[in-house]
Amino acid sequence: MAYNFDEPIIRRGTNSMKWDDIESHFGRGDLMPFWVADMDFRSAPEIVEALREAADFGVYGYPVMTDSARAAAADWQRTRHGWNVAAECVDFVPGVVAGLGFAIQAFTKPGDGVVIQTPVYPPFFSIIQDNGRKVVENPLIECESRYEMDFDGLDELLARPDVTAMLLCSPHNPVARVWTSEELSRLAGLCLAHGVMLLSDEIHQDLVYSDAKHIPTALAAPDLKPRLLTLVAPSKTFNIAGLSSSVWISEDEQITDMMRKSIAKLHMERLNLFGARALEAAYRKGAPWLDALMSYLEENRALVESFVREKLPRAVMKHPEGTFIFWIDFRGYGLSSDGLQRILVDRARVALNPGISFGRQGEGFARLNIGCPRAALEKGLARIGEAFA
Repeated sequence: MAYNFDEPIIRRGTNSMKWDDIESHFGRGDLMPFWVADMDFRSAPEIVEALREAADFGVYGYPVMTDSARAAAADWQRTRHGWNVAAECVDFVPGVVAGLGFAIQAFTKPGDGVVIQTPVYPPFFSIIQDNGRKVVENPLIECESRYEMDFDGLDELLARPDVTAMLLCSPHNPVARVWTSEELSRLAGLCLAHGVMLLSDEIHQDLVYSDAKHIPTALAAPDLKPRLLTLVAPSKTFNIAGLSSSVWISEDEQITDMMRKSIAKLHMERLNLFGARALEAAYRKGAPWLDALMSYLEENRALVESFVREKLPRAVMKHPEGTFIFWIDFRGYGLSSDGLQRILVDRARVALNPGISFGRQGEGFARLNIGCPRAALEKGLARIGEAFA
């Protein structure tokens, strides 16, 4: 089946955060949106059809999280990522960040330290702090061609008696690294050595380009099962984040029991009817659409890399290995974060996520969302190029 990712989608006025909440974040509403991490593409037709059937039925009572949904999620891990996880190890939560919150409550106590690798997805900070835990930063090392983990620094942090958990972003948002099996294995060894729980956010696992390969942490580190919880979702992959349907996976009975009890305390173990239907349709029937999407995004990636090299000579973007949200270093222009945003917003009239929101290592950076029709991306890049010329 042919999919038209070039189709322009009118999203303004549809209660879209990405399109309709621009003014409250950037001070003006006439910007092209390249910020919030959802895509301006219609989801897979099979997902749309599943939702249409559910809507047409006309009765929207309490749904049951079926064995078939668990099996669909497990089969996706096996066929797409080589992780032969049993269906009974799969369970559900309304969102990955919500799942991280439940896990923090289950496996840590108030005042504990939780390690994150900055710059990183902003909710990593808030989900720790809002639950009364302490953020412990292990900044990534910025090498010439890519970011890498600071294992020596991590070893020291994980050895601290107050540090009981770590949040891993794999693939990493915003630096677009896809961690290797060797990196994940070394990380797991440190967590095991220091008795630290690893919460692995793998929501971008399906959005990986042809020159990289996502390895589930559970595959790279089989000995870590008693201290590992993995969270995934079809939300970013299939552009269905608004349906609040995510998956958590544990292959350890004690971890599973503790996680289920944490979620049950707030009665949040059930997805909504439409989210459940979309999740199963995505994992059962969405692979051809995803393959076509990744080919399209790979061309968008090439376009952005060429643009940065040719039109932003003082900016740098390390080669993105995954995700559709790219990390651009504007520090060569000598601008503060506020100054950079003024140029992007007032001169280029585009909305990019300010780098500083990802931690202090993001000073002078901005995050660009390439998940849109190519004509829109070309127009937005042209605006940026003219603004910096």
